[in-house]
Amino acid sequence: MNRNFDSSSRESRSELRGKRRKTNLVLNMLIGLVILLIIFVSVKIFFGGNDENAAEKEQQIESKQDEKNRDTEENKKSAIDEKKDEKETDSETESIDESKETAANTKDDEEMDLVPANEEEAVVTEGGSTGNVKKTIENPSWSPIGTTQTGEHYAVYDKESVDWAEMLQAMSYATGVDQSNMSVWFLGNNGFNKSVGTITTKDQKQIYRVYIDWVDGQGWKPTKVEELKEVEKK
Repeated sequence: MNRNFDSSSRESRSELRGKRRKTNLVLNMLIGLVILLIIFVSVKIFFGGNDENAAEKEQQIESKQDEKNRDTEENKKSAIDEKKDEKETDSETESIDESKETAANTKDDEEMDLVPANEEEAVVTEGGSTGNVKKTIENPSWSPIGTTQTGEHYAVYDKESVDWAEMLQAMSYATGVDQSNMSVWFLGNNGFNKSVGTITTKDQKQIYRVYIDWVDGQGWKPTKVEELKEVEKK
């Protein structure tokens, strides 16, 4: 009876020790897995952070490079625009100079070629379109003064233009007032390719309103002159 009990006790203790060994083994394996997991997470965080920092730095470098490239392109564009503006300004200046030179040449050349009007053919009447008109003069022998302009014509009231210079020449031709002794009080539109101007001598003793028409290919032609009592600025 006692032998059987002792044998049973030994078997129970043996089973208990076996279970404890299994339990310890499982616990050791779990602890090992936890340690491996901690190591893995730590490594991922450490190296992953470095990768993020490196990517951020690389992105910052690329952004700075792009900004530098944009600044360079803008500077180049600005320099090109400045050169273009300078060329346009030079071109405009040259155009104005050429207009002045052409106007001067027109005045000098055509004044020599222009045939004086026959004063005997002039028709003079007292009074005129307004009460300020002393007398009205119309002369069928007046002719176009000539022109250097070509193509379709539109009256230009720019004092630097060839058209302006030729209109002054036509008024000088009709009145006999030399341009060096002429004051222009008004010169403007009187219809399509028609102009009217008010001029005086420098001392204002002679006051005229002059009507001129454009003749294609031949220039401005005087049609009527009114001698005025007082200066009209229109």
